[in-house]
Amino acid sequence: MERRRSLPDILAGGIFVLIGGAFAVGALGYELGTPLRMGPGYFPLLAAAIVTVLGLAIVVKGLIVGEVISFGPVPWRAIAAIVLAVLFFGGTVRGLGFVPASAVTALLTTMASARVRPRTALAVSAGLTVAATLIFVVGLQLRIPVWGPWLSF
Repeated sequence: MERRRSLPDILAGGIFVLIGGAFAVGALGYELGTPLRMGPGYFPLLAAAIVTVLGLAIVVKGLIVGEVISFGPVPWRAIAAIVLAVLFFGGTVRGLGFVPASAVTALLTTMASARVRPRTALAVSAGLTVAATLIFVVGLQLRIPVWGPWLSF
């Protein structure tokens, strides 16, 4: 009996295991505490363990009962747009401010799909910017300038 292996499942599970392991190593640098008096490293270590276990389960599933699935074409436009958006946000949020950096980031990520029309991308960008501003600046009160020093208002 031939056993099928799913390369996408094995790779995805391996990535989960690597990320979980990296976070576990990072969490061990903090005090763990006890279950009743948790330290700052307790929850990150617990989350890392859950991610690692899920990754191992995905790898095992890929080795035992995987489907033979081809990867298909790599969506280079989407990868480039999303990486560029993350780099843009990280590099400009302090200078431009939260609102403009979020708006451009949301616009770049919505344009990652070739099926999105410009009007739809602008509407999604505006909605995400308003939602993110309400959540992070108003609700969570992050100390990020709404309008940055690069803009002269």
